[in-house]
Amino acid sequence: MDYQSVFKRYELKYVLSLQQRDAVLKASEPYMELDKYGLTSIKNIYFDTDSYRLIRNSIEKPVYKEKLRIRQYGKHTPDNSVFIELKKKFEDIVYKRRVKTSEELAFEWLCNQRCRIPKTQIVEEIDYFVSYYQALHPVLFLSYDRMAYFSKDGSDFRMTFDNSITCRQSDLCMCADVYGIPVLNDDHVLMELKCSGGIPLWMTEVLTKEKIYKTSFSKYGTAYKQVIFPHLKEAF
Repeated sequence: MDYQSVFKRYELKYVLSLQQRDAVLKASEPYMELDKYGLTSIKNIYFDTDSYRLIRNSIEKPVYKEKLRIRQYGKHTPDNSVFIELKKKFEDIVYKRRVKTSEELAFEWLCNQRCRIPKTQIVEEIDYFVSYYQALHPVLFLSYDRMAYFSKDGSDFRMTFDNSITCRQSDLCMCADVYGIPVLNDDHVLMELKCSGGIPLWMTEVLTKEKIYKTSFSKYGTAYKQVIFPHLKEAF
């Protein structure tokens, strides 16, 4: 397998001004290194029920919540693979399972419950999820540009910056151009700190110095509140 399929970690989120981002990047130079992909475009298609059961439950901030999406990295080409990702969060720990496949097989499975992917434990977990919720379908296209950094000391500490976060409810496929409604203002970026244990001391010092505070920010959740829910209210 040429990719990581299982994740278990803390994912801490911070909305930063551009000045705060620059301060963090400067302070991180001795400790962090840009990954080999550089600036990467990430496309996501989220699946939900007609009543948006998954995201409505998520934004209530329960102890346990889960999401299902298809994700693609980089520029779309006909032979590009995608990841089907089942993401769960329980007591602040994020668990992610993912399977790599073609976009065609991914949509056939999630929309029509026809799985033609070789059975593995992760495939069976996703298959159970799809069968349990039934009638899942694409509801949102969400894209952004990401800069990802990894720790020079070999630990699993990672740092990412997402900007140009946009969403839409049409053209729900990876082959369409990137466009949509902004989810975050252009003068802010979303920083995520990802680790299995504690945050390095140098990072906690930067956060304190720059007055950067952890926040609860879900891209899909924010898109639901800002874009989807207002349209639902209008419909009623």
